[in-house]
Amino acid sequence: MANDEKEVLEQKLAQYREKGVTKVKLGLTDIDGVIRGKYVNVDKFAGLLEKLGGFCDCVFGWDVDDQLYEAGQYTGWHTGFPDTGYRLLVDTERWLPDENCPYFIGEFVELDGGVHPLCPRTRLGVVLERFAEAGMAVRSGFEYEFFVFSETAHSVRDKGYRDLRPVTPGNFGYSVLRNSVASDLFGGLMDYARALDCDLEGLHCETGPGVWEAALKSKVGLEAADRANLFKTFSKVYLQKQDLIGTFMAKWSMDYPGQSGHFHFSIADADNHNRFYDERGDSTMSDRQRHAVGGLQRYLPELLAMLAPTINSYTRLVKGAWAPTAATWGVENRTAGVRVIPGSPTSQRIECRVGGADGNPYLVAAAVLAAAWKGMEDGLEPTAPVSGNAYDIQDSLPPEQQFPTNLRAAAARMAASELAVEAFGQPFVEHFVMTREWECAEYERNLNSWQLERYFEII
Repeated sequence: MANDEKEVLEQKLAQYREKGVTKVKLGLTDIDGVIRGKYVNVDKFAGLLEKLGGFCDCVFGWDVDDQLYEAGQYTGWHTGFPDTGYRLLVDTERWLPDENCPYFIGEFVELDGGVHPLCPRTRLGVVLERFAEAGMAVRSGFEYEFFVFSETAHSVRDKGYRDLRPVTPGNFGYSVLRNSVASDLFGGLMDYARALDCDLEGLHCETGPGVWEAALKSKVGLEAADRANLFKTFSKVYLQKQDLIGTFMAKWSMDYPGQSGHFHFSIADADNHNRFYDERGDSTMSDRQRHAVGGLQRYLPELLAMLAPTINSYTRLVKGAWAPTAATWGVENRTAGVRVIPGSPTSQRIECRVGGADGNPYLVAAAVLAAAWKGMEDGLEPTAPVSGNAYDIQDSLPPEQQFPTNLRAAAARMAASELAVEAFGQPFVEHFVMTREWECAEYERNLNSWQLERYFEII
């Protein structure tokens, strides 16, 4: 540990002693975007900042239900599930006022301190390094839609996830009535997010019973994905402490549109000039922005599994459901997969509308930025922008611009992607594809209510 880091550590420990802090919470993000973590006492925390910690690598050997993969190569019964390393990032400290302790983000590393091939945060970091080496920085921000219910973690299970009671009834998009009546909840969530250094630019009712949309403040580099991932977990913490529950599924009911996880980004040079803006370009688009759009059109279909990682994701990606179904783009067009937002040197940006709320923020950002980078690197030209309804032209698009319609097809497309290997490494691609194939197999081998309702009596 460097002298300046030791000084920071000593200052933090002194502050904790003064506040009577006895524990620290840490969290690391797995492939699915689930934060896995624990409490450690202050002495253990001090040791972790001086050296690496160890974390059972089963977190890369099981799924979201903690069921072990049968085909995993990185870890499994054949390896004995040893520890992998992790380090705490001292500059990620947050204060958890209702737990009277700080929270730190951790990053997986190999036990010798080397780069971990599967760590989602690291995979995004590698992509961002390419921009940094070219003298550019990425500013980005996430928007999430999520449904809130007057239920608990027990009651949703007791009800079999049916007949759930939304926190508010009716559609009421952008409703001042609803957010005023529930002002304590809305204001409380904004305050809770701000206390976690996950500031929201906006929070409003979306169309549908109990559905909210939160826009996180944009940040440079990894910080944007850090905040997005923390928000997804701790907004659920906040709601459950109010005897409510939220879901970030891509679609919880076929009666309503899906829940999106839109990703906005722009590129700045060393002088903080927005490289997507050119006052002389069509829609003030620079050549660099146009080529980034070309990269997204070319590569999003083969990286779709990283933006739509669950079986449920593909119930959202259907025509007429406010979600894209192909690699289309347009200027201020919300029916397209890629929306160019023109304006000023501070507001010119790209919104990727493909990802759902169920995506791992690190992997969503990594996939989008890798595709954009490749487009800029190779000078890829996009097709003509879509005017009007992008769904109307989908059937005329070539197969390579169509999105896979299910997770198994998306995983196969990614397995064959040269860009995926180039951007994220062969070990990550093989592992991630295996995990998505496992998710499909788990779905296919289990009964569900649709099968029972369709076949129970009539067949």
